[in-house]
Amino acid sequence: MRQHRTLPTLFAVLCLATPCLAHHMAIVTDKDNKIQNVSSAQLAKIFKGEVKKWPDGRNVIVVLHASSPDEVTTLSRLTKMTNAEVKAMIAEHKDAARTVASDADVIDTVASTPGAIGMVEEHSINDRVTVIKVDGKLPLEAGYLPH
Repeated sequence: MRQHRTLPTLFAVLCLATPCLAHHMAIVTDKDNKIQNVSSAQLAKIFKGEVKKWPDGRNVIVVLHASSPDEVTTLSRLTKMTNAEVKAMIAEHKDAARTVASDADVIDTVASTPGAIGMVEEHSINDRVTVIKVDGKLPLEAGYLPH
């Protein structure tokens, strides 16, 4: 009987001790962008292509990965769309967004393009871009981005 209680406890401890393998995404913009904080709703509109200009009048340039399951999942949760719907939306708006191969390419493109916004894994952030708060939170803070 004692062994039956120990097994579930051991399982729970192992589950809690296992590191989280979720990839934390961060929203980045070019250094000249004055936006420091956006709501999840505003961000969803930006990535859906519904917002085309920043408050200062510059064009919004969305930079996406050509293939990133983590980005698609985050966009899916952010926009409340299925992964398939997100992929279709990206394909439909190919001319409005720039696609690149990697986080390094997102950083390079965002850093060198006025009005650009992109999404990278938090470990890829560097001083060439500005990290945007989402709903008042920074990456790795609870509630930053749905992931």
